[in-house]
Amino acid sequence: MDLGLAGKVAIIGGGSRGLGKACALRLAQEGVNVAIYARDRDAIEAAAKEIRAAHGVQVLPIAADQSNPAEIERLVTMTQKRFGRIDIAFNNTGGPPPGIFSDHDDEAWEEAFQGLLMSVVRICRAVIPIMRAQGGGRIINNTSFTVKEPADRLILSNVFRVGVIALAKTLSRELASDNILINNVCPGSFDTERMRHLLEQQAAATNRPFDVVKTAWVEKIPIGRLQRPEELADLVAFLASQSGRVGSLGRRFQSMVGCCTGSSNGYSLCHIPTSSRHRPNLYISMEIKLWPAVSEKIIIWSQHLIARQSRVDLYDLNIFDIVG
Repeated sequence: MDLGLAGKVAIIGGGSRGLGKACALRLAQEGVNVAIYARDRDAIEAAAKEIRAAHGVQVLPIAADQSNPAEIERLVTMTQKRFGRIDIAFNNTGGPPPGIFSDHDDEAWEEAFQGLLMSVVRICRAVIPIMRAQGGGRIINNTSFTVKEPADRLILSNVFRVGVIALAKTLSRELASDNILINNVCPGSFDTERMRHLLEQQAAATNRPFDVVKTAWVEKIPIGRLQRPEELADLVAFLASQSGRVGSLGRRFQSMVGCCTGSSNGYSLCHIPTSSRHRPNLYISMEIKLWPAVSEKIIIWSQHLIARQSRVDLYDLNIFDIVG
């Protein structure tokens, strides 16, 4: 399925590895030119080389610390100068150190505040005038499932990622008339270095072997495995496209323990369940009121996932609270 993204320009945080790199690769596959940034210069340049070789798009690698205001200004200026526009901003911040309340001093709280929340504020502040001048754009924030249910030993992430959700919802109302759409993706258990680090920390804190901790975690996931970064990247690419305009703005699309959900204004509107783990049987059941335009877009999303050979048969795909 052609998402109509060819020739667009995306600026992508944490693009050297994990979810950020997966999203950069997926957008590049659609013909999007990408500016990717991360702190490790060697890693970001290696990722750029991989993306160019795989998809033949233009890639601008930038070594930058997104908790530094001056570096955010620099990377947005470099991207605008190189490509002449910015259509998509994928705000993807690294996770703060795990721990309980008593583990963190004022310095840790300040670093988390700057890295998780203020970095998104500053990226938005820099790209919104560009998007407004060119007639629109997409801002997608990568947060965490903890915005709905705080997780143990992740207090810094729990507190500041909720702020990103509130920021996005507020901005979405302010910017809708400018055709600037804002969404949040809230990933759960993905097979990344960050996930491995969290499991290692939990193993050390509970004095249990890593394999035991990982097995216990995976057993809680209905699909019986950690999700692949490419699965989140499919969703991000959809939200970045014109087909991603489903209902109102500022939604949360949550991907945790094998489920994707989204929410906004308090109405539960549709449910797309699957029949089994092995044979997809997608259908839409109306629960309250589903506007035709929304229904059409959801069907397009389902077709997109199938066309991408995503394992839609492994999911109960729920989209909640969509209003026109």
